[in-house]
Amino acid sequence: MSLKVTQFADLESEFNAYVGSINYATMVTVDARNRPRTRVLIPVWENVDGNPVGWLATYNTPVKAKHLANNPNVSFSYWKPSNNSVAVDAVAEWDNALPVKEHVWDLYRKGSPRGAGYPLRNFWTEPGDPKLHVLRLDPWRIQVIRGTDLRSRIWQPAPRHSEPAELVR
Repeated sequence: MSLKVTQFADLESEFNAYVGSINYATMVTVDARNRPRTRVLIPVWENVDGNPVGWLATYNTPVKAKHLANNPNVSFSYWKPSNNSVAVDAVAEWDNALPVKEHVWDLYRKGSPRGAGYPLRNFWTEPGDPKLHVLRLDPWRIQVIRGTDLRSRIWQPAPRHSEPAELVR
């Protein structure tokens, strides 16, 4: 049984602890024929006005770019042998504005959450490096599972008043 919450704060500390200790996530995209493709990446996360926002420093590879152009929905899965896990379903959008790249560079440098990230200088020279691309990740569902007893909590934002309930993701 999963407990559903509409406030990210209700599971944020556990999300941050698990993501920070696991760091590596499997990202799933789908191609035009709805076949999944996975790759292991390291996104960083922050709380913006009470909601989670993720950022992924990455290369704009032809496969990834084509998948996201066709379907911007992505899924990230974090897992540890203790069975602590996090699943994030999000919409991804490229955002390569220099101020965004600088912000993301800083999030990776400091670890957001603590323990997540890596030195981007391992792959890119600076935030303005033309080979550095950034994906903004706007989650619409996050599930956190505690391994010791498989307690599950699922965050989904409350429907906005302007959206009919059946249209909410």
